[in-house]
Amino acid sequence: MIMHPLALFALIGGLVSASSPVSYDGYQVLRVTTGANSAAVLEKLSSIEYDEWNTVVNKHIDIAIAPNQIERFQTLALEHHIMHENLAVSIASESATGTTWKRQIDDLEWYDSYHPYDDHKTYFEALHDAFPNNSEIVSSGTSFEGRDIFGIHFWGSDGPGKPAVLWHGTVHAREWIVAPVVEYLTLQLVQGYGVDNTTTAFVDNYDFWVFPFVNPDGFVYTQTTERLWRKNRQPAPTSTNSTCYGRDINRNWPYKWDANPLGASTDPCSQTYKGIEAGDTPEMEGLHKLVDTLRDTSGLKLYIDWHSYSQYFLTPVGYNCTYYIDTLGQHIKLAQLASDAIREVEGVTFTYGPSCATLYPTTGASFDYAYAVGKAQWSYLIELRDTGDFGFVLPPEQIRGSVTEQWEGMKVMLSVLDEVFFDGEGPAAF
Repeated sequence: MIMHPLALFALIGGLVSASSPVSYDGYQVLRVTTGANSAAVLEKLSSIEYDEWNTVVNKHIDIAIAPNQIERFQTLALEHHIMHENLAVSIASESATGTTWKRQIDDLEWYDSYHPYDDHKTYFEALHDAFPNNSEIVSSGTSFEGRDIFGIHFWGSDGPGKPAVLWHGTVHAREWIVAPVVEYLTLQLVQGYGVDNTTTAFVDNYDFWVFPFVNPDGFVYTQTTERLWRKNRQPAPTSTNSTCYGRDINRNWPYKWDANPLGASTDPCSQTYKGIEAGDTPEMEGLHKLVDTLRDTSGLKLYIDWHSYSQYFLTPVGYNCTYYIDTLGQHIKLAQLASDAIREVEGVTFTYGPSCATLYPTTGASFDYAYAVGKAQWSYLIELRDTGDFGFVLPPEQIRGSVTEQWEGMKVMLSVLDEVFFDGEGPAAF
């Protein structure tokens, strides 16, 4: 997750691809306290170059700074603590615990380390092979660089065509924890079918559509060249005269794309660049067509777009901080139930609320489209671990905890999707 970087340096800003991997040696990641004085803090920060990782309004802002900015930052005398003393060391540690996957889906060592993109494709093929009569490998389209946006569709004993549960992730390339989570959820459903009555009921009641990498080009780029790349790898429109690369796929959906000037950026070098027009990213185009198809056929029961970091269950809407959907009460209650189940695993707490009012404005966002246009009964954007100790560079030691807690939360959500467990009328007070 990220909003609007106020000053960009070449490392993060999206310039033409480097011929060798970017070095983060000496870069620091800092959590700067803002409190109620956000404007004054941001004014001070405007005098240095930094990349904004995350923010919580009236609390703090997380930033990455280059070595040549550290001394200048110190002169600002801002209250802060260091998340990463040397980002290069943290990134090296993140990749140092690689395990050899035995090409068996019951080999849970897969969840002890992060993996190359091609291995993720093989893992999904293995999931299909384990459930061959009730699943198919599918594609939502092709990325800008020509990679297949692969996924799996699976169903229960009565065949396909039940109301759809659509999960997808890695819209933002640097959020590495997302793919293992959606893979583990899929694994539990496939392995539990016919073994566990509850899991069997989930798969019998719904069709599942799971896409681990909406942004495969960006993800591969984070593994080969620039670990903290966020956007897709689409060049800027020629009309902009910019050499920056990438659009933010989750600011590009054709719904409320231009509804709030604070919700996205028109600058091709920004991390939240929304594109020159709604729907001009090929990665998003294929996915929104799938949402439309599911709406018009089986219906869309549950939609989740997975991200990191911050530990949030976010409900529509993102584009207006004073507008609440009619089903907000139900959405909040379901998120609360899932959050309670997650906390029981390792004590990790997830916050929940309407996206704009809880965090900040976002326009052209996936979950708003899925809810308003795709007619999803339930629509969420989930921000995974953590809350800022490590941010995007989450140690592999936390993968297993992340995936298992999400499964506990998801079991609760899937159990009550069709229950009338909230009898209030209209939006909940928030």
